[in-house]
Amino acid sequence: MGVFALAQAASLCAQDLRLEDLIPDSAVENPDAWADQGTEGVEAEDAGPVVDPDTPIDPLPGDTLAWPDEIELPPLEPLPPEDDIEFADLEIAGPQVAFGEADTRRITDELILGFPQQEPPFSADGDFVDRFTALSTIRELDTDEDNLAQLAARAREDEELLGELLRVYGYYDGQVVRSIGGTEPGAEGTARRPVVRFDVIPGERYTFAAIDLGNLASAADAAVLRESFEIRPGDPLDSDRIVSEQADLDRMLGETGYVFAEIDAPELLIDHDRVEGDLTLPVEPNGKYVFGEITSNDPQFLSGRHFATIARFDPGDVYQRTLEFDLRRAITATGLVSSVTVTPREVAPPAGGEPGTVAMDVEIARADLRTIAGAIGYGSEEGIRLQASWEHRNLFPPEGSLRLRGIVGTQEQLAGITFRKNNFGGRDRVLTVDGFATTIDSPAFDARTVSLVATYEQLSTLLFQKPVSWSGGIELVATDERPPVVDGIAQPRETFFVAALPGFAQVDTSDDLLDPTRGFRLSARLSPEVSRSNRMEDFYLRARIDGSYYQQVNDRVVLAGRVAVGSIPGAPLGAIAPSRRYYAGGGGSVRGYGFREIGPVNIVGEPSGGRSLVEVAAEARIRTGLFDGAVSVVPFVDAGSVSPSVTPDFDEIKIGAGIGIRYTTGFGPIRVDVGVPINPDPDDSPVAVYVSLGQAF
Repeated sequence: MGVFALAQAASLCAQDLRLEDLIPDSAVENPDAWADQGTEGVEAEDAGPVVDPDTPIDPLPGDTLAWPDEIELPPLEPLPPEDDIEFADLEIAGPQVAFGEADTRRITDELILGFPQQEPPFSADGDFVDRFTALSTIRELDTDEDNLAQLAARAREDEELLGELLRVYGYYDGQVVRSIGGTEPGAEGTARRPVVRFDVIPGERYTFAAIDLGNLASAADAAVLRESFEIRPGDPLDSDRIVSEQADLDRMLGETGYVFAEIDAPELLIDHDRVEGDLTLPVEPNGKYVFGEITSNDPQFLSGRHFATIARFDPGDVYQRTLEFDLRRAITATGLVSSVTVTPREVAPPAGGEPGTVAMDVEIARADLRTIAGAIGYGSEEGIRLQASWEHRNLFPPEGSLRLRGIVGTQEQLAGITFRKNNFGGRDRVLTVDGFATTIDSPAFDARTVSLVATYEQLSTLLFQKPVSWSGGIELVATDERPPVVDGIAQPRETFFVAALPGFAQVDTSDDLLDPTRGFRLSARLSPEVSRSNRMEDFYLRARIDGSYYQQVNDRVVLAGRVAVGSIPGAPLGAIAPSRRYYAGGGGSVRGYGFREIGPVNIVGEPSGGRSLVEVAAEARIRTGLFDGAVSVVPFVDAGSVSPSVTPDFDEIKIGAGIGIRYTTGFGPIRVDVGVPINPDPDDSPVAVYVSLGQAF
């Protein structure tokens, strides 16, 4: 059709026709009718000139180009061979490779890794695949809209990545064969997209040869330091291992006194002929040092002498970097500073085979020292409890705080003042003097009490959870108490004056202070007391032992159990103030029952307390997937009994059960427990709710 049109155009040009000559008169008079009639019935004169297909096309003016059948090309002559060109055979270096038998790993729908080399096996295969998957450009940018050009560009980047990873693992002669082709069928059998496959042939793995650690041999502890760098000649070459062993050596230098040690970047020289790498790690120990004094830039606020009390090292101890970091954390934990830096400073250089001395220069910036705090709690049996406090944390430097607090609740009202001296005489040792006045209106008793308590203790903290903690002190109490009001009739009051020497000790092997998952805690409380009432004096011993155990079953479930036993020998029940007796029931005791509502009752059925106690509890803390695993469900069963005798009475055990919710936060779990009494008394509520911070035990 195109040749015919060209011939017609050439013929028309030859006849020198105008455009008007090509339009018939009938088309001008009635264009629609002329178009409808097609070619039939067109007059010869209106049809334009007739072109004979057998007639050759007249040449165009000025056209002298011959037609192809008139052109004769000269014969082709072969080029003379060049003797200096050599053609290499295309082959894969190393052992014979069977691509058809390759171990393949599908990374995405359009990305496959193949490992055709079987002998020797590719030892880094598993970790190699994980790292490639994490860094792959094809995987990262994978979409359903990828075209072949985009895939090819990403494949080149992934090919370079595979080469780098091979060298990381010591395969410096490794090869990567890239192929793009084939398509994955769609849902209805249609072609979907091309697939990229990389076949990884690692080749022979290089090994470490010479290892040069600079001037490490000049250190007094050269043998110990060299042992910490666990790379030996002949070991398989691995760049990751160089980094980790360099970190281990740096850590050991910092823990053996080399405070100013320097380690430059490692250098690895690869020898392809030997299939080995020579490692150079420039190390300069720069001498060994011991701790000297600790200084402070603000001695009126927190002195260097006080920092020495906090520190876990003494002057003359070998410098350890972890102890320097620990000092910085301990100063931060006081809550008195907004920032802290600790800088070692050379006081005396090493000389004569003896270590030098470094001072620890501490620079601090003061934080806001006044705090206003509040808390709210609720128990369906205890009612509402609101607590507020004001505190100045360094009113008596160093670390001497004064705290005013108050409680307003359904059953308790309190006003108190507390003096507290942190890190007094040692790290995490606290001196506390607390004076308060309180009124308690509970189902068990009505008390108006004034107390003065002084304790000295060593505590576990979030920074350093101690395996052993203890406390001891003195307690002076004046309390005016009476049984609860019955039918609007007040019972007679009785005044008690009590002096006690409370002591506490605990062994803790658990893994977390606020939310333990394994280990156990065992504690004992002993308080010899003398009580004077109605001109009578009585001596007795309040004793209690608590134990709890935690077992993690899997990543989601923790089983926890608790046992508590208490006894008050030495005096009859009537000689012991009601507030000093044992009670059970409540969120920290037997859930499902009201606070202090388990135990002996008086003639009108109100709890009167006892001289012995036993409690047991078990719960399963099950993490859910809600809110990134922050929510846990906790089914629980508790039981307890209080007896008026010195030994526990198991005949009247109260059992409670229920379910709780925990929401894990950065400062501990928020607890909501709903419990029901299994064998309630007539006056017990059918359900009890407890809300607090932290686990039940």
